[in-house]
Amino acid sequence: MKVGIVGLPNVGKSTTFNALTKTQNAEAANFPFCTIEPNKAIVPVPDERLNKLSEIVKPERVLPSTIEFVDIAGLVKGASKGEGLGNQFLANIRETDIILHMVRCFDDPNVIHVENSVDPIRDVEIIEQELILADMQTLEKRINKLKKQAKGSKEAKAQLEIAEELMKWLEDGNFVSTFPKKDEEAFKVLEKELNFLTNKEIFYGANVDEEGLGEDNEYVKALKEYAKKHNREVIKLCAKLEEEMVDMDDEERKEFLESMGAKESGLDQIIKKAYEKLGLISYFTAGKKEVRSWTIKNGTKAPQAAGVIHSDFEKGFIRAEVISYDDFIKYGGEQGAKEAGKMRLEGKDYVVQDGDVMHFRFNV
Repeated sequence: MKVGIVGLPNVGKSTTFNALTKTQNAEAANFPFCTIEPNKAIVPVPDERLNKLSEIVKPERVLPSTIEFVDIAGLVKGASKGEGLGNQFLANIRETDIILHMVRCFDDPNVIHVENSVDPIRDVEIIEQELILADMQTLEKRINKLKKQAKGSKEAKAQLEIAEELMKWLEDGNFVSTFPKKDEEAFKVLEKELNFLTNKEIFYGANVDEEGLGEDNEYVKALKEYAKKHNREVIKLCAKLEEEMVDMDDEERKEFLESMGAKESGLDQIIKKAYEKLGLISYFTAGKKEVRSWTIKNGTKAPQAAGVIHSDFEKGFIRAEVISYDDFIKYGGEQGAKEAGKMRLEGKDYVVQDGDVMHFRFNV
């Protein structure tokens, strides 16, 4: 599962990425296009439950769930026509599952803005217009192809009708995600093949200065209002401070956040929100060798969840031993939960719940 970080040049994307991945492999510099190849990094998903399980089990190692972030170079007005390094980066966004749109929400004369002023709504609309234009280009090519095929194929004719309706929808400035006929089969075929940029889930990262971390400034208020209208969410963070926290140990970080009046970092919120937006949940395996979090889609049944560990577990699935996370903690581990009658045996139709502690029985 990939999260693409997008935004205009110099809004804090690479700084956020550096902090997010706890590495310095995305060069953050004060000029546009310093990120030329998309930087990719696998990031652990913060989950306090792993620590609690580890305190009971005392394993040799602890392995969290992970999520991939891709730092995509700054888009500019005209990117869909190849301005800046546009086409290449639009293709990079197409490969991601969800978009984190970083937006600058602070004034600083020392940090160049590509549009020469700070205006979050204008900035958001520039990027979103480029995404719409890119989808229109992709769709236009498909329409031209379908026109030739429609003469001898009912399926192609149905697809052409939907494609032309969708083109009008995009021309009016709408996203594919709000297209009224998304449930129709012909649309689903188009989406699967063309992977529309504006059909991806988007949420915003409002990058503020230190003063903006407390009460929302006017830029953040405007962005939140815009996001609410479009049924999206905003997470506020100070990318510069997040990067400074990278080298702190857990205790220092906690104290630092408390001094800023925050419970958790903006980055932790972003990672968790991306995980949630992708419809992902975690289940755990807990033994002396390792306590581990496994990522599955919400609604996954037990055999497929077992297959995430190894395909043999799915092929030869017999049943799953399941203890809820709360019961595992309450009764001090597997043995205590068993004695309290809190371990369940579940079959092939069991839908795995977030936080289940599981052991699979299988035979190959």
